[in-house]
Amino acid sequence: MRIRNPLVMLPGPTPMVRSIQEALGRETISYNDPRLVADFSTLIGDLVKLWRCDGIAFVIAGSGTMAMEMGIVNVAAPNDKVLVCSNGYFGDRFVDICSRKGFETEVLRAPRWGESVQTEDIDAKLNEKKFDVLCVTHIESSTGVELPLRELTEMTRASHPDVLVVVDGVASMGGVEFYMDWGVDVMLSCSQKCFGTAPGLGLLWASERALAKRSAISHIAETYIDFEKWVPVMREPMKYWGTPPVNMIWSLCEGMRIIKEEGLENRFRRHREHAYAIRRSLSAMGFSIGAGEKAASPTVTVSLYPDNRGPDDTAFREAVYEEGAHIAGCLGDFAGKGFRVGHMGNIDDNIIVSLIASIERACVKRGCDIEPGVGLAALQRALIERRCR
Repeated sequence: MRIRNPLVMLPGPTPMVRSIQEALGRETISYNDPRLVADFSTLIGDLVKLWRCDGIAFVIAGSGTMAMEMGIVNVAAPNDKVLVCSNGYFGDRFVDICSRKGFETEVLRAPRWGESVQTEDIDAKLNEKKFDVLCVTHIESSTGVELPLRELTEMTRASHPDVLVVVDGVASMGGVEFYMDWGVDVMLSCSQKCFGTAPGLGLLWASERALAKRSAISHIAETYIDFEKWVPVMREPMKYWGTPPVNMIWSLCEGMRIIKEEGLENRFRRHREHAYAIRRSLSAMGFSIGAGEKAASPTVTVSLYPDNRGPDDTAFREAVYEEGAHIAGCLGDFAGKGFRVGHMGNIDDNIIVSLIASIERACVKRGCDIEPGVGLAALQRALIERRCR
């Protein structure tokens, strides 16, 4: 029997828990209703406090790509030099945005897909000439690679303190260790990834230094994503610039309640435990992992088919869907060679057990050489192993 509601195990959107769904379903009220104003104010305050931001957090209707554009255009002046470090498809999206804006842009790419740009290489590039802004991707969801962000920010703070650091945290915020006071000026994300809510909100944190840089730029072409249009609203949500998505704000409020209840450090630990167990399970089934163990992401895994004997990509992912889980195809250099699995947000052990069971059944259906149960056994052992340490 075909599964009626396959698990959404993509690199976003992610499964939504019932309480977040209920928040989305509340009766819509005015943006300046005192109830919404109070909830919105609390939400902004929580985002600033939990991620230790000395500036302000923005919650705006839009996508993660919108937040990327907002993050760079407010801190790069027309003649600024921008260094983009790309670990894959979404790092290259930063390159596209910067090039279209006419910034003097240089690109430092990872040696190959599945690897990360290294801190020493970034340091060397920053030593070659003066750059004003550095753009990096914390978790590259096209390759499943985690950039060594803490190491990077320590280096830039010590050796290149004048460079503003802009970080794409779309696939990491709320699931992977990061705080603004590490030395980041702009961090951006969106609602449907580690926050576990529906698509529709762009999230952005800006340091005081980033806000000061925007004030020093006389004019930017954009209106909707201009910091200076939104700062008054974020500080006093009763004010108006663009109509806020009332129900999405409530859903994020509930998502933040869940995060605070679990605790950020516990949440970070859970994401790493699940990622480790999923990688062990996929490896036991004969797949290889696109990212090396040291660079493997806690929120997204790229799984590659065995050479010369892998299944047809589209047919395999359709089989997984029929068996109960919706997984994603690969992008760029990995396209057609494997699949991507998202394991972020408010998922639990039962969800990842169902995911692996669906993949196992699809393997059998598509004629893969696999012993049923091998993946589930590896998953259970890995979960127990990590928690008994």
